[in-house]
Amino acid sequence: MSLMKSLLGAAATTALCATAVLADGPAIIFDLGGKFDRSFNEAAFNGAERWAEETGESYREIELSSDAQREQAMRRLAEAGSNPIVMAGFSQASALAVVAPDYPDTTFVIIDGVVDEPNVRSVIFSEHEGSYLTGMLAAMASESGTVGFVGGMDIPLISAFGCGYAQGVVAVNPDATVIANMTGTTPAAWNDPVRGGELTRGQISQGADVVYAAAGGTGLGVLQTAADEGILSIGVDSNQNYLHPGSVLTSMVKRVDVAVYDAFSTGASVETGLFVFGLAEEGVGYAMDENNAELVSEEMLAAVEEARAAIIAGDLAVHDYRTDGACPVQMQ
Repeated sequence: MSLMKSLLGAAATTALCATAVLADGPAIIFDLGGKFDRSFNEAAFNGAERWAEETGESYREIELSSDAQREQAMRRLAEAGSNPIVMAGFSQASALAVVAPDYPDTTFVIIDGVVDEPNVRSVIFSEHEGSYLTGMLAAMASESGTVGFVGGMDIPLISAFGCGYAQGVVAVNPDATVIANMTGTTPAAWNDPVRGGELTRGQISQGADVVYAAAGGTGLGVLQTAADEGILSIGVDSNQNYLHPGSVLTSMVKRVDVAVYDAFSTGASVETGLFVFGLAEEGVGYAMDENNAELVSEEMLAAVEEARAAIIAGDLAVHDYRTDGACPVQMQ
């Protein structure tokens, strides 16, 4: 069953600026980095815009500029009658756990986080599965046998991206070297493309010729530097192949857009509880289009599709770092 079918079945006050909307319409709160980060937030925005274009309806939106605004933004939307209210990003979880019980008649949807309240739908993804496939592609495309990973904030979620990627790399080349760096330990790590470029250059100096970015807006610096230095990169969350055609090997897409679209489409009656979407549910995958077609051979595609089918069938297990805080593959 596809992700879409699955989902359908089922800091100052003045800084918070929301668009006009019907009182009972849906709303979305974007995480730090903004809705035009060309990655996670923009995927969420695209889902909301798709709903608006298809229905002719409008929705409220708030772009946060600080962590301190999260709870205030949620309460403002709930008191205005918005329903459902979608939160993009795991960082919204703590505030939502406080706010949700105060508005039992409002349905909240959090993407990339889990909040155990009866009026909350928690949507998470099996990023390690999609990253495994991009790791295979990286290993097959690499000429040096050394590939890189640049993560954003140093948290288990991003380690799951890196660990899945590393497992895919060594599945193709057991002798490969995987260099991994995190950008930082605060939310600022999501929006530092200069630092992303610096980390990429450092990995290139160690021999990396393919670098995977899972770092939000910071990843834009990774992709730009890779293109400038003549190596390959891998995008994340949204299809970022178009940003540097012929340089981005692929993108590990996460269907945040579908999660938002379907929450808006279902409305206040959207089913609550925990929902996990991986390869089997078409919640994650890798992007192929005209921008990277010449970079991925038929043999590479066949190998990745075989692995994808094995993961879906349960014949190939990809370890999830979040289960035990460990990775079976050593990264430098």
